[in-house]
Amino acid sequence: MWDLSSAHRLGVLLVTVSTLAFSTTGFFMRLIDASAWTILFWRGIFGAPFILLYLVWTHRRGVFRAVRVMGWPDVIVTLAYAITMVAYIPALKLTTVANVTLIGATVPFFAGLLAWVWLGERPSASALVASVAAFTGVVVMVAGSKGTASHWGDLLALVANGAFAIVLVVIRRHRNVPMIPAAGLATLLASVMSLPFASPGTVSARDLVYLVLFGFFQMMLGLTLFTVGSRLIPAVTSALIGVLEAPLGPWWVWLAFGESPGTATFLGGTLALCAVLVHILIEARTNVARI
Repeated sequence: MWDLSSAHRLGVLLVTVSTLAFSTTGFFMRLIDASAWTILFWRGIFGAPFILLYLVWTHRRGVFRAVRVMGWPDVIVTLAYAITMVAYIPALKLTTVANVTLIGATVPFFAGLLAWVWLGERPSASALVASVAAFTGVVVMVAGSKGTASHWGDLLALVANGAFAIVLVVIRRHRNVPMIPAAGLATLLASVMSLPFASPGTVSARDLVYLVLFGFFQMMLGLTLFTVGSRLIPAVTSALIGVLEAPLGPWWVWLAFGESPGTATFLGGTLALCAVLVHILIEARTNVARI
């Protein structure tokens, strides 16, 4: 049985690793020569089996029972996860990457407010300060970005992040309910929703290999570990760690393709990283003091 401190540390570790996995999105999107909708379709098709393997490993013969006993919290998480995945793609097409990134950095505020209203889980002072600092860091990162923005694209980005905040709070509220089956179903649902806009048959054999890896990193490491870890820590902390996806993404592209991040990306990313790290340390010390 975990004590409060060890459970919190495990939650932070799992959500951090999942964020590292999620941050490879830009890398794989650059690597795979296919439309965003086609990538989304195949990512779900290849990612779902990895989640099923995790279910078999953790539930053994109780896999089918875990799916049969799914209740309304699982349904909400399934729909919200799927909406997050699907709304994100057209948002990137309709508005600037800078706008999507900035709106993504508001998730800690969404999650913190929702958790406060619904769960009575009031954000700590360090969480609020870290959220503002992380958001400021993202603003610095995207300050020089250019492109044509669209209110519809911005609205879809808000929908995606609002749905993600709901996922965070529902998982936290029902922390004793296994949500991995919901994550697996959401992955398949996102594939079904993207199919009308995708061209699955146009993908090369090489890109199929990359898509399998994409499914593993995004679904097995990203979605699974996030779903397990976010129930162990406050929703606003999960959201804050998730903000690190913005500064980490450009570094994968730099390592793989030699596209060096600019000064603004480096400075803004460093500010966001430091804000999250300081909050985690303060929260960890607070949890230890309560024991």
